[in-house]
Amino acid sequence: MAAPVKKVPIHLQSSQNRLIIKNGKIVNATGMQDGDIFVEDGIIKQIGTNLIVPGGTRMIDARGRYIIPGGIDPHVHFAFEFMGQTSADDFYQGTKAAIAGGTTMIIDFAIPKKKESLLDQYDKYRLMADDKVCCDYALHCGITWWSDKVKQEMETLCKERGVNSFKAFMAYKDDLMIRDDELYKMMETCRQLGAVAMVHAENGDIIQENAKKLLAKGVNGPDGHEKSRPEEVEAEATNRACVISKQVNCPLYVVHVMSKEAGDVISKYREQGWPVYGEALAAGLGTDGRPCCSSNYGLAAAHIMSPPLRSDPTTKERLMDLLSADGLQTTGSDNCTFSSQQKSVGKNDFSKIPNGVNGVEDRMSVVWEKGVHTGKITPTRFVEITSTNAAKIFNLFPSKGAIAIGSDADIVVWNPNRTRTISAKTHHQACDYNIFEGMECHGVPEYVIVSGRVCVDDCELKVVQGHGRFNPTPLYPPTVYDPIASEEEKASYAALPDIVTETCEQISKTHVNGDYGDYDDSAPFNPNSAIIFSDQVSTPTGKGMRHEGVRNQQGSSFSISKEMGETAQRSTIRVHNPPGGRSSGGFW
Repeated sequence: MAAPVKKVPIHLQSSQNRLIIKNGKIVNATGMQDGDIFVEDGIIKQIGTNLIVPGGTRMIDARGRYIIPGGIDPHVHFAFEFMGQTSADDFYQGTKAAIAGGTTMIIDFAIPKKKESLLDQYDKYRLMADDKVCCDYALHCGITWWSDKVKQEMETLCKERGVNSFKAFMAYKDDLMIRDDELYKMMETCRQLGAVAMVHAENGDIIQENAKKLLAKGVNGPDGHEKSRPEEVEAEATNRACVISKQVNCPLYVVHVMSKEAGDVISKYREQGWPVYGEALAAGLGTDGRPCCSSNYGLAAAHIMSPPLRSDPTTKERLMDLLSADGLQTTGSDNCTFSSQQKSVGKNDFSKIPNGVNGVEDRMSVVWEKGVHTGKITPTRFVEITSTNAAKIFNLFPSKGAIAIGSDADIVVWNPNRTRTISAKTHHQACDYNIFEGMECHGVPEYVIVSGRVCVDDCELKVVQGHGRFNPTPLYPPTVYDPIASEEEKASYAALPDIVTETCEQISKTHVNGDYGDYDDSAPFNPNSAIIFSDQVSTPTGKGMRHEGVRNQQGSSFSISKEMGETAQRSTIRVHNPPGGRSSGGFW
């Protein structure tokens, strides 16, 4: 059990709740600017030069560094019961590792077994996560069977529990997989609700038959895994999912794209104007499937995941090219760690090896190394594919995914010139191996600020269990739905009331305030327009996106907006159903 955190006297708390980051280069998805950032109460309050800040504010010198939005990992599995095992990283260990690598928010999956209640599984995950998470989190929900009850529970999750995304499995036959007609109904329901449909795209029927044949021939080692799931099996299912989504006019998010052919399918549909979004993984960008053919079972089994890492060593370059050209849009980790002992249960049958690899800690560094350091992508595109696009797709933007006035103070000070070598000996995850073992990465998160708290301090990890909070994800993400919605639909979902979170908070110890405070929605959000520069004095802003009564963690005696009074310029951030339920409690 972690030692209790010492409570700081009230007269000292306010100064520890303020932070100014100076002399860095601010990087958003839309561009870069030199400037300083002042943070108070977990919110970015000022951006500019020569900022006026209260005494006692802590200063971080970011000279020669990039200041970027905290990473968002849209695909993790913590404490996941799968293939007879429970993944090694729980919500504390997993979010601790995420922060160490520069990720300040994760999105996990509440996945029920067949015939189980979606609502019960959601409640189970909230109870597992709320007291353990070190950073903010949200939840997707898995659809593993279909009935009228499932449809009703999807609506409840969307309208009362803060879930706007549902994942279906086209693989794992006789376990998680659903049929095409069920997938059709699931996507149709997502479209009716304004949710995001997600798929694990592999042909489960073919995989099962291939596995039977291979095992009958005596191919039972880890090398049989990829052989049973060839590239065209992933590409076929990806195309089929896109076809079904078009039949019901539903936007689609394809998780863990692991092959050239599947990536090309998504790119083709996007070129045709269809709103399909593809997710690459750190594993697929940073390594390949050749270790799965090793005579060292432990090394081979450590790399087993689905879809599989491809033996073709050029696959990772192709996936990065697709990310560069917007054929793919996000990067996740699919972090689902199992120990070497847990992996050993499939020693005589590759189909029984628990599927999953590490990556939540190393995702940001791997993407920087394989993308920015090689010259394939720019720092702005790095921010886009590691943070901003995920925030937009799941309707968390601009609270998340932006360095802007009024945004959450989830910030990383990134040193592009510092290096580190990835190793299981030094990582913060629970597994005893690392698939990126020995990789040298240029680019290190020296400071990671989570909701205003410095949780990585000059590369020293200082997380606090329970500091993170659940973030409801509102329906009808404009980025996802605007391309297919009529003007009438756009007007209707733009006018939807703010999400109500009282029901989901009945299982949380944290009270949620549904009042989102004053914010100006008269202009579209542009991170550059929200950055204010002045040679002499900072331009103060009002409350911006600050939820009234929320994140005032220390009852600070100083407030920029209060000091400046009614003359303060309001933030120009526009919020589409801003994510509520963001009470953060105290730091100590």
